[in-house]
Amino acid sequence: MKYAVILGDGMSDYPVEELDNNTPLMSARKPHMDFMAMNARHYGLCQTTVESLPAGSDVANLAVLGYDPARYYNGRGPLEAMSMGIKLRPDDVAFRCNLITVRDGLIADYSAGHVTSGEASELIRYVDREMGSNGTRFYPGISYRHLMVLDGKGAGAVCDAPHDFTGEPVESHLPRGAEHERLIEMIKRSWELLGEHPINKKRVREGKNPANSIWPWGQGRAPAMPKFMEKYGLKGSVISAVDLIKGLGVSAGLEVIEVPGATGYFDTDYRAKARYALESLEKNDFVFIHVEAPDEAGHEGMVREKVKAIEDLDSKVVGPMLEGMRKFGDFRLMVCPDHPTPLSIKTHARDPVPYIIYDSGRTGKPAEAYDEKTMKDGLFIKDGYRLMDLFINDRL
Repeated sequence: MKYAVILGDGMSDYPVEELDNNTPLMSARKPHMDFMAMNARHYGLCQTTVESLPAGSDVANLAVLGYDPARYYNGRGPLEAMSMGIKLRPDDVAFRCNLITVRDGLIADYSAGHVTSGEASELIRYVDREMGSNGTRFYPGISYRHLMVLDGKGAGAVCDAPHDFTGEPVESHLPRGAEHERLIEMIKRSWELLGEHPINKKRVREGKNPANSIWPWGQGRAPAMPKFMEKYGLKGSVISAVDLIKGLGVSAGLEVIEVPGATGYFDTDYRAKARYALESLEKNDFVFIHVEAPDEAGHEGMVREKVKAIEDLDSKVVGPMLEGMRKFGDFRLMVCPDHPTPLSIKTHARDPVPYIIYDSGRTGKPAEAYDEKTMKDGLFIKDGYRLMDLFINDRL
């Protein structure tokens, strides 16, 4: 038996007036997902977030992979460090470090206009040269997503995720709590460094948002969790353009497969992800395919782009995986989001997400279509980390 999970990050949503009060999932043309629903082994809603933890992709994807976030979650930063091959010492505190746009005292853009990886790498290396001393290190990642590591300090600070507060005053969301002073000092120092950098001057001339501030958040120390093979007896892989998801894969002992053209945005190479996933199943039993595009559309409030991202996911990933997995004989395929990213609020929500599990050999109670409304008639899973047990073992 071969197993594949296709996760559309932030794919579920609330009804949208522009879509005749349907959700993007209800509005999108997605014949392959609907086929899975009409021939489902299992379907329903799943609670992937935990009240005591952030409603983020880190917590939710950890749950979908079968790990109890209340037990294993230890911050987003350490997962991204693992993805980047950065060895954390026991006292190190790793932060996700965005490059953002600050304008007129506001968090104007959490992604600095989706600054290119080339531009961002140069900016982060410059910041590291200027501020990377006394136990502080900066590491470049992809686009606006980077890493900052502090030597034993900052774990107790309260740091807001910038995508949750776009358009709000910077001063209202600066780090606070234990050991926050150093973090604020570094943020404000970055304004001086980045504001006059030639890359940002060029971006402004071109009408683009400058990457004129660092923004640390999601901090924690190195996690310890059992390997996926130990839990489920399956050798597997993970495919994503996002360091966080790659870090989860490393933590779970899954092979991280790099896919050329995977960008984490609307222009990602969907078909390549499916192609590389099928190739990985030649030697592995399990693959986890993560697609970021619907989440990015949700954060930016882009209705048509979110619908299109779902349609692209269906036609270029779900369809090819359904067809391509048949050569392996018996297989199971699951489609689900990690959390909702509603267009109306442009950030993550805690509502349960719809899931479908297709089994090439067996059906259960079929549904009419795959969307938030129809899936309510299926099995509700209160503890999201148990979804993987249902997918692999037919039990909770």
